[in-house]
Amino acid sequence: MSVIQTIRDRGTWIIFVIIAVALIAFILQDGAGRGGSAFSNSSVIAKVNGTTIDRGTFEERLKNQEAMYAGQGATREQLIGNVFNMEVDNIVLNQEFEKLGLSVSAKELNDILFGENSPLRQEFTDPATGVFKVDDAKKAFAQIKKSKNAEQVRMITAGYIEPTIQNSLRNKYQNLLLQSVYVPKWLVEKQQADNNAVANASYVLYPYVAIADSTVKVSDADINNYVKKHSSEFKKEEETRSIVYVNFSAAPTSADSAATLSQITALKNEFASTTDAAAFLGKVGTELPYYNSYFGGSRIMVANKDSITRLPVGGVFGPYIDGNNFVIAKMVGIKQWPDSVSVRHILIGTNDPQSGQMVRDDSTAKKLVDSIQTAIKGGADFNGLVAKYSDDGGSKDKGGVYDYFPQGQMVIPFNDFAFDNPVGSKGVVKTDYGYHYIEVLGQKNRAAAYKIAYLAKPIISSNETVNEANTAAATFAASAKSAKAFNENAAKLAKPILPASDIKKNDFTVGTMSNTRSLVRWIYENKEGAVSDPTEVGDQIIVAMISGINKAGLMSATEARPLVEGIIRNEKKAKIIIDTKLKGSTLEELAKSSGASILRADSIAFNAGFVNGVGNEPKMVGAAFNKANVGKASSLIAGNSGVYAVKVENIGAKAADALPESVKQTLIQNRKMAAYRSVEALRKAATVKDNRFDFY
Repeated sequence: MSVIQTIRDRGTWIIFVIIAVALIAFILQDGAGRGGSAFSNSSVIAKVNGTTIDRGTFEERLKNQEAMYAGQGATREQLIGNVFNMEVDNIVLNQEFEKLGLSVSAKELNDILFGENSPLRQEFTDPATGVFKVDDAKKAFAQIKKSKNAEQVRMITAGYIEPTIQNSLRNKYQNLLLQSVYVPKWLVEKQQADNNAVANASYVLYPYVAIADSTVKVSDADINNYVKKHSSEFKKEEETRSIVYVNFSAAPTSADSAATLSQITALKNEFASTTDAAAFLGKVGTELPYYNSYFGGSRIMVANKDSITRLPVGGVFGPYIDGNNFVIAKMVGIKQWPDSVSVRHILIGTNDPQSGQMVRDDSTAKKLVDSIQTAIKGGADFNGLVAKYSDDGGSKDKGGVYDYFPQGQMVIPFNDFAFDNPVGSKGVVKTDYGYHYIEVLGQKNRAAAYKIAYLAKPIISSNETVNEANTAAATFAASAKSAKAFNENAAKLAKPILPASDIKKNDFTVGTMSNTRSLVRWIYENKEGAVSDPTEVGDQIIVAMISGINKAGLMSATEARPLVEGIIRNEKKAKIIIDTKLKGSTLEELAKSSGASILRADSIAFNAGFVNGVGNEPKMVGAAFNKANVGKASSLIAGNSGVYAVKVENIGAKAADALPESVKQTLIQNRKMAAYRSVEALRKAATVKDNRFDFY
């Protein structure tokens, strides 16, 4: 439910008087609209270039995100990260806006709120005509003088005013950047020439793979020297930590599975004989909720579907395994139903579907829907009644029509009326949302539909299984208080030691293990070499040891080795090849000395960096377009795949595949994309003191 609709239903019109827009803008700029909040507390989540993100504001934003993404699978941990990033972005942008003197005037805010692209358009649009009712919006805003409800003001401020100001400032900022894009004529000409340039060349290549890796050692000193020379590539903005761990399985055993099978088998006869499947399942419990209606065969997606749908009414099938459950299926009923229907309806709401708040009392709603039914029987216009009375925003602007929806999409009473009654049927149905006047408009593809009840019992670990894993993990942890003891005890138990690296302070996962925030906190509350108590992770019990603390700054040799060891090894191989393998000043002499062949590469594209038969070799491409190498061998070049020498046969140009204007537009678009990444650059340049660890 929208903010404004919520406020309407609470019985109070609030928002802002037009002549007070300047005051609102002032308040916002002094508060939440500039990185702070009028509703803050003293707890500081973070500081960004000296500007604080207080916990009150942060929790408010987080609450809004949780409401927005409810039911979409987003975890609280993910949303914490999203909100933090958004708050940091807003602060660095607002600071940039201040430097540039960007602002939103009272008139601009007024024009946006009541203009063509108003954020209020959805709330104040006539569903019958699609016209934005500006006067109604202004009247609603004028009631701010009469409202002293801080919560309502907060809702409107956060829901409409703040986003409007922020979006307007962002648009101004982006427009400034985009208007600064300039592409001179000479650059277009150069780019077009580069795009069309081609070369043909001969070359000799001695590959790195011809020298065994075992013959070339890469020391920590080699790695540290490389990291220092390329410091910008290996600088870490924050500390990371590493662990090693062993795990002890607490997953269900075969005995646990047999126990679950015995439990569900003991219920089979009673399940088969019951005449009230819903009551029985409610009494004994089931992992698969009972859907007390019908589904067509194409909509049923369960294990053993064919066997289940062949059951007679009252028949049972199973037990069988479906996922982590033992299941018995019972056929409760079979009907001939369409696979989709079209209806139109009018909802007289009693409860809002999103907030759960009461819209009107039941008796009032029932009287109103009965009056509507009587009016329709008397010939009243259905569309007019929908527009005037219906509380269903999803169909109101379409004359109340839901056009051919499948089985199970609507709540059961609504669904069953639509599918169980013939075309032309009309009637009133009560659901959790209120009273619906429904007319069935059409039905398609009648076939068998099934009502099936599933008795499902999860295969879970017994107390004995869990206790055994905990005991083994506790015994290991007690005797593994040093790195040496940790490794020795793991070896005795034949337990593999598993690594997890690059763990950050605010992470909620460790390696492939989810929901491990408590483990992350332990990692950052202890010293290198510390061994954890047994920690439950899913159906595993793990014991971890902190194996490394990697401070912010340049990567250590251990951290950088996986990234640079291969590069350094190839550099050393290149020196060996140049010193001992390739001798001579011509391609023929170089080939003879090394046992290599003289190869040819035709149509090398200047702007590709790729050579057919070789791969990604930008240095080779560069040599192929060096006029100094025309007709003679180049100096030896250490590339990505080996050491080579190039002799240029000729340098030319292919027919232009794009007009100058097209090339110019491509260059402009590339530079515009860089402008859109400006927030990333601002964030990277910011000084951020992140205190989330203290709160989450």
